[in-house]
Amino acid sequence: MSKERIKELLSQLREELRNTDVDEELDKMIGELDKDIHAVVERDADVGDLIDRAKGFEADFASKHPAASRFMREVIDTLVRMGI
Repeated sequence: MSKERIKELLSQLREELRNTDVDEELDKMIGELDKDIHAVVERDADVGDLIDRAKGFEADFASKHPAASRFMREVIDTLVRMGI
């Protein structure tokens, strides 16, 4: 269930970002993070720096994209609960 929730949250995050003004560099970084999260979820891998990167994005979103920040926070919380 958590894997499906992460995929759903990532989809919601991408949709939210499509509806906001995000610079090209941030969009690329989000795409890489999205790809990495999907890979980790599919393999049930333990990748601690992935959570740190996600937290860094969430902090940036909090000031620039508050709605996206909420989705990123949920992704992070779900990854932590899964033990990834």
